[in-house]
Amino acid sequence: MESRRQNPIFFDRTSKEILDRIEYDFANLKIPRKTAVMLCIRAKKMDDYVKEFLASHPTSIVIHLGCGLDSRYMRVDNGEVEWYDLDMPEVIELRRKFYEETSRYRMISSSVNNLGWISAISAQGRLAMVIAEGLFMYLKEEEVKALILALKEAFPGCLLVFDAYSVLTARSVREHPSIKKTGAVIHWGIDDASAIEQLSEGIRLKEEWYFTQADDIKKLGFGFRLAFGIAGLFSAAKKAHRILYYSL
Repeated sequence: MESRRQNPIFFDRTSKEILDRIEYDFANLKIPRKTAVMLCIRAKKMDDYVKEFLASHPTSIVIHLGCGLDSRYMRVDNGEVEWYDLDMPEVIELRRKFYEETSRYRMISSSVNNLGWISAISAQGRLAMVIAEGLFMYLKEEEVKALILALKEAFPGCLLVFDAYSVLTARSVREHPSIKKTGAVIHWGIDDASAIEQLSEGIRLKEEWYFTQADDIKKLGFGFRLAFGIAGLFSAAKKAHRILYYSL
């Protein structure tokens, strides 16, 4: 939807090509314009994190958890990275209709909570970045903690980027029309980003990034610019949904 706009926040040609081939009426999801804006800002910021990482570590590993049909690998590929996309078996089965594996690109069919998937990836001393976009809020707190500790053990020093709700948002967002339509269940929210650092020695918060910081807000209409501006004045509003970036 955003890519069709004259001055889009985010452009993704592949998404349109895929949607044109899927027989599903996405209008049924009733996605509000505000939600679409947030998703586009999130995707662009996460792309930026990966590009920045690859600029410094071009031959590294990137692991995208809960990848869905996302085309991030194609958007940020530097020609050297080794990339892994992971999602549930039925999702990967669908994904294989649109993407092909190569010597540098692999798909892993597994629940993120079945930590055995980690053994399928050999870092061989290379630094890894792990991305989880629109995923952690659907996990339970103990599942989030177990996953982070497993990543730290398997890929020492790896970077982890994920978006998170506040505890209040995790409770209230259950009434969001799109979430109610899909039947998805939100489990987890976090208020204090430093709590992740307490899970194990060596975990460090690199950045807590708020959507109100996005430069692309300037491209939006007055109403959205005003809403983001007001939200930026209040800590609770900023923390409702933000991106957290850690070194493990």
